[in-house]
Amino acid sequence: MWVSAPDSPALQGDEQFTEGDATVLDFWRFAMSDLRVNNVRGYLAEFLVARALGVAAKRVEWDDYDVLWNDVKIEVKSSAYLQVWPQRAPSQIRFAGLRGRTWGDITQGMSVEKIYKADIYVLASLTTRDHRDYDPLDVGAWEFFVVPRSVLAELKADSIGRATAARLAAPVGYDQLAAAIIAAANPSA
Repeated sequence: MWVSAPDSPALQGDEQFTEGDATVLDFWRFAMSDLRVNNVRGYLAEFLVARALGVAAKRVEWDDYDVLWNDVKIEVKSSAYLQVWPQRAPSQIRFAGLRGRTWGDITQGMSVEKIYKADIYVLASLTTRDHRDYDPLDVGAWEFFVVPRSVLAELKADSIGRATAARLAAPVGYDQLAAAIIAAANPSA
């Protein structure tokens, strides 16, 4: 049987370390001040999806999905043309890790079969192609593809590129994101 860690209170940033004069905000500035870094950009994409839906819950690391909206499980994947390291050319937009393994109890470990764990997949892409204009906080620079699990399951793919994402769902801007998720969650409505 797995034993979950107790939920910790949301930090405000002004909490002090037990020694020295550093705060949690100092740590955040140290570790997450560049929103262009791949894992931090992913957290930002999850945050944007949660905010678009009015979800205030904090993210849970290693959960089977990134955002829980009502009873709809949403997985968020992000990609960008630009990276923080020097590039000869823009990166290809690719959304990986669409399927994942499930965990059994502590004695069973991870399953062999990969499955789609969420109900809705939001594939978030930063479209900026010039570093001078690269601002992850500019929600107008993001495009979102909202894809139901059933559509992805037909592909049986762990990873797809932008062209495939666009074939599965028309890209929407941040202002249309919540409506697209609602529509994907309620296809008969």
